[in-house]
Amino acid sequence: MMALDLKPDKPDHPFLKLGYRQPDERKRSLQLHLLHETISPSSLPSSRVAGMVKTFEELDFCSTPLGELVLRRRKIPMLENEVVYEIILNGEFLMSSLFHAVEDALADLGLAAAPAGPMDVVVGGLGLGYTAVAALRHQNVRSLFIVDFLEPVIRWHQTGLVPLGSRVSSDPRTRFIEGDFFALASHPETGFDATEPGRKFYAILLDIDHTPKHWLNERHASFYTLEGLKSLCLHLVPGGVFAMWSDEPPDSGFCSTLEGVFRRVRAHTVSFPNPIRGGESSGTVYVAVCQKEPKKSGLQISLPLLCQGEP
Repeated sequence: MMALDLKPDKPDHPFLKLGYRQPDERKRSLQLHLLHETISPSSLPSSRVAGMVKTFEELDFCSTPLGELVLRRRKIPMLENEVVYEIILNGEFLMSSLFHAVEDALADLGLAAAPAGPMDVVVGGLGLGYTAVAALRHQNVRSLFIVDFLEPVIRWHQTGLVPLGSRVSSDPRTRFIEGDFFALASHPETGFDATEPGRKFYAILLDIDHTPKHWLNERHASFYTLEGLKSLCLHLVPGGVFAMWSDEPPDSGFCSTLEGVFRRVRAHTVSFPNPIRGGESSGTVYVAVCQKEPKKSGLQISLPLLCQGEP
């Protein structure tokens, strides 16, 4: 999901350009009241205080097994007050609606590499819904199973609290699964569909952890091993695809691990404009094909021009 890391040692990270530069600024009190902590409202005219309140708006806050979860909406003055939605979990930024090109590319690149014909697809990590919406744009997607561990994230979409919520939840191909993606992935005999144990999928698109080595929870670590990926491959049809989002450049060690399981592996660098600093930022989409895929029959899927650096 969705996961964008906020690291002081990564100066070009998009979120650092939004003003979150110190580790202690990741704490909820400063995240939710940054303006009030910086400037005392009592020292300002009432009209300006009212403006400050409108700049930041907490839409939801709840405690989860992974920590405090916050959904907020705010305006970016330097971008002509563009409205941005942000998800923060346990003090770390997971997703911003300002940066979603890599999430879009995750669906486009992953599905382009999958076998032709009607596809049943799993998305691991819902976030703000960008990967799900990008997948649903492909008319050959027959069903979309969206797995998220956090019930509030699913609820935000079902109630329309986030901008893409209604588009995801109203599509008849969509099915939400509240559960642990990594636990389900480790049990191919039961699989992701409780109504059809052992069901195979054409593509599995993952966007949960920050990188293959930086996880939201240490329990996820085993998934990125040879054994964990072998279990995942058992959920796929012959020629099925596993694609994954990462917030950092391609990891050669993880590519080697993927190559120990999958027949073909590519690490795509996806670059996108960063309006905050006026340059570009980038992420990685790993695409791994299980076994030898059957010959495709004329299906053409256009890939975004943002894709660069494919080894």
